[in-house]
Formats: sequence, structure tokens, C-alpha cells
Amino acid sequence: MSNLSAVLHLLGILGLTYRAFGSEPDVPLPIACLTRGADIPESRQVVLCPPNCTQWRVSVFGSGVYAAVSSVCAAAVHRGVIQSSGGPVEVHRLQGRLNYLSSYSHGVQSQALARWTSSFTVAGAVYVPQELSSKITSTALPAAEPEKKPLKKPVKKIPSGGNRDCQMEIAVLLDSSQNIGKRRFTLQKNFLSKLAVMLRVGPDGPHLGVVQTSDIPRTEFFLTNYTQPKELVSAIKQINYHGGNTNTGKAIMHTVESFFSAEAGLRRGHPRVIMVLVDGWPSDDLGEAATLARESGINVFLVSVARPAPEELAMVPDKDFAKKAVCKDNGFFTLSMPSWFTTTKHVKPLSQRLCSAEQLLCSKTCYNSVNLGFLIDGSSSVGDGNFRLVLDFLSSIAGSFDISDVGTRIGAVQFTYDQRLEFGLYDYKDKEAAIRALQSVPYMSGGTATGDAITYTVQNLFLPRRAGPGRNFLIVVTDGQSYDDVRGPALAAQKEGITVFSVGVAWAPVDDLRAMASEPKESHAFFSREFTGLQQFTQPLVRSICQDFTNAN
Repeated sequence: MSNLSAVLHLLGILGLTYRAFGSEPDVPLPIACLTRGADIPESRQVVLCPPNCTQWRVSVFGSGVYAAVSSVCAAAVHRGVIQSSGGPVEVHRLQGRLNYLSSYSHGVQSQALARWTSSFTVAGAVYVPQELSSKITSTALPAAEPEKKPLKKPVKKIPSGGNRDCQMEIAVLLDSSQNIGKRRFTLQKNFLSKLAVMLRVGPDGPHLGVVQTSDIPRTEFFLTNYTQPKELVSAIKQINYHGGNTNTGKAIMHTVESFFSAEAGLRRGHPRVIMVLVDGWPSDDLGEAATLARESGINVFLVSVARPAPEELAMVPDKDFAKKAVCKDNGFFTLSMPSWFTTTKHVKPLSQRLCSAEQLLCSKTCYNSVNLGFLIDGSSSVGDGNFRLVLDFLSSIAGSFDISDVGTRIGAVQFTYDQRLEFGLYDYKDKEAAIRALQSVPYMSGGTATGDAITYTVQNLFLPRRAGPGRNFLIVVTDGQSYDDVRGPALAAQKEGITVFSVGVAWAPVDDLRAMASEPKESHAFFSREFTGLQQFTQPLVRSICQDFTNAN
């Protein structure tokens, strides 16, 4: 092997890149301390930073991924790619992001930023001036004896699509405590990278973010910072080890309170998961944080590695920490691995559990797991103005739920003597479109046959092929006496597993309302003298739906 080849081999081990000064296209571009990421002309560019950039008043926004308004050289110091003496840096331009994170690292304090139009990352680069390169190659083996190139191992292609059957929102809590140490921390990141690839993370599949567990929890990146597998694996690789205590409870609390939000990229109606990795045992209590997670509809998985040996149990503050942490202590939400060196065989089983939406009990809340059918009286006695008030009332109910293709669904039927399916449970897959459709329902006008309308709704809205897997609820709104029987159709609907709420206005007979409503009648039948009074029933009705959902699960 030539001297140059030996140098290149060493640089490859270190994860650095060789750049011969004067070679193309990677001639380092000299830049100033104030040069921003937005000023870099190429999507990938090697630049040369001057010394002492941190002494200037330069700004850095983000951690790992930096907003393009940031100083490139200061970001490189923050990332640990170069020191204050300057040097070569490889810059990669990226798309804009939400939620650039602030952190203090290598003497540089980066700032948080809600969003920016473009981003960049920095990596180490080493270049050798051309004249030095010539000297090195002149000492290589004679031309008559060319060196043999080693066979390259085939690079496994990482799929860039998303697994549509696993549309989960997953926060991974990495153990960055002194228990795990730097070596096992690297093995932990390798395990997470394999899991991300197995899950088939992607824009239309599962999204994954990372929080570090240490003395103080630290969000590394949110759900939508990286939605392509290659970018995500690279981001995981660059996470730095911290040390400190294993404050897992504090990390779970932090994640529940600040991670799952629309501002951080949370998709409505998608199941939420916290996967906790623990090397050994936690330093703090998990009970309160785990309770908050469950009450927030978040599934907690606990993956423990190198569990305490019998002689170590006396050192464990809470021997039942695994049972307290998880969504439900049924064995599904816990996984024990004996060592970080034997994790590969657990990647596929764990990914299958994380994608099993039907078994993620805690994420199935009343807000994201029900089918709501609205049966709307369009008779002549209602009138167009009052009909709009009814639609406003039903829209406020719908607005309380997480409507999406994987969450709650709504459908509507209008009735007089006849019935009309306005839209089905699968017609609209997002909240805004579903509510717009509800508010746009045209008024029919005619007679009142509520019993026939209930039968029609069961057959045309709640048939198995039309309704989703969630609990079915029917909300009937009427303003008068029905010309047919309502009791029989309502009982038939309830036998089909449909919970019936009746809302009466003006001349609607209270006896009919109670006959239609499910038990207990007091929480399923409502009456108002005026259409303007309907809005007062929004929250009591939503609470009753949630109570029914909770009692049935």
C-alpha cells in the first residue's frame, strides 16, 4: 500500500474526507467568518474557514442541522468539526426545517429558530495541498507494480419510501448516561439506525425524533426534521454522548410536554409512541411521567439492555420501573436485551410491535378512534337559517376530534321523508376538508321521518365496509315530531354497536328523544327550546362520547 493510500485509509476510518488542494471539484473555497450557509453556492461544497471565528459576533441557529442564516464556520466549531484555529469543512445544503434547536457546544451557544427556508449540515474534511500530494505519491510503489485495489463491499441501499402501514409518530429516548459509556452509546445508535431502516421511515410512513436521557433531557431533533432514511441515519450517527444520570422519568415528562405538538410536526390522528432505551436502570422515578403519558394517549415502550444482575438489585431505586413505565403491563410494551452486542435479532420484532396500531392501547383515545355519524333534520319546520345553526353546532363537535385517514372519521345524512347521504366516513381524510363539507350541506326541506332515517344511516353509513375500526356514534338532531316509529330503528342501531345521541330543538317531543337515546338516557338525550342554544351541548356531548369510549375499552 502506498503512503497516500495509507493516509486515505486512515482518514476513512476517522470518517473524514480527503481533498487534494487544487483537485476538482473539491478545491476548498476560502470563506469569511460571517459567511452564511445561504451564501454557499453548491449543494455540497468544501470550504476553508479562517481562525478565531468565535471571537466575531456571529450567529448560529440550530443543532446538527443549522438554519441557512447561520455562520458556516461558527456552526462547524459548534458541531466540533473544526476548532477555533479554523480549517476545511464540508457543507451540505438541505431543505428548510421547523424548530431549529438551541444548544451550547464547544464554546458556541446556538439559538432556537421556529423555521427557515433552507438548512445545512457540516462534516469534517481533510485536504492535502497538491505539491504535498505529489511528494506523497512519488514514494509509492513503482508504476510497473500497481497496487491492487481491495474489493468493495456492496452498499446496502436504504429505501427512501415510507411504510404506509406504519404511520406512527415515534419519539426515541436514547440513554446518554454514564451507565452506558461512549462505546455502548455508539452501539445503541447503530441499533436505532437499523430500527429506523426496518421501520421504513418516510414522509408517508412513520416519523421518528430523538430525545437524549441524561441529567437534563435534550431534544436532538423532532419528528419532521428528517423524513428520509438516509438523512435520519446520518443525523443519528452525529448525536453526541453526554454522560450523567439516567433520569428517564424526567425525559418522559419532557417528551410528553414538549415533543408531540403540531408546531413540532405532529400529524393529527396518528398514534404516538415513546420508545425508551435504558442501559441498566433509571436514576429517578417513572410513575408520574408514565401516568401523564398514558393520560395524553401516548404509548410507552421500554427496551431495557443489560438488566441489573441479582447482586445489583439493591442499587435499583425502583425494581418495578418497567411495569410503571409502559402503556400496559402485558408483555407487549417491554423488551429485554441481554447486551448491546446482541441487538440485531431484536430489530425486526421491535419494529413489528411499534407498527401494530391495533395493539397500541394508549393512543386509542376517544378523540382519534371513533366514527361519528350526523343525522340532520332537513324538514320544512327547521328553515334555512336554523339549518345553518345546526351545521355550526355539528361542526363544533367535529372540531373537537382528530379527524384524519388514521384517526376519527365523520359522515352525514340529511333526512325529511327521504334520506340523502351527504358524505361518507371515508370521503374526507383531513379535518379541514371534512368540516368544510359539513358546513356546505344544502338544505332539503320536506317532512319528518326520523325512524326511516336511522335505518337508512345504519345501512348506508355504518356498514362494515364503510365504517372504520373505531367505535360508532350517531348524533340525531331534529326539531319536531316524527311521522314514524323511532324506538325500533334506534334499538336496532344500538344492537349493531352504535351509540345513539338525540338532540331535540323547539317542538321535538322529549319522549321521542329518550326513546332514541342510548343508556343512560340522561347523558345521551339533549333538548333546547331555541336553535341558538345548541352550542351549550357541544362539550357535554363530547365528554359523554369520551366516557362511553373509555368505559368500553
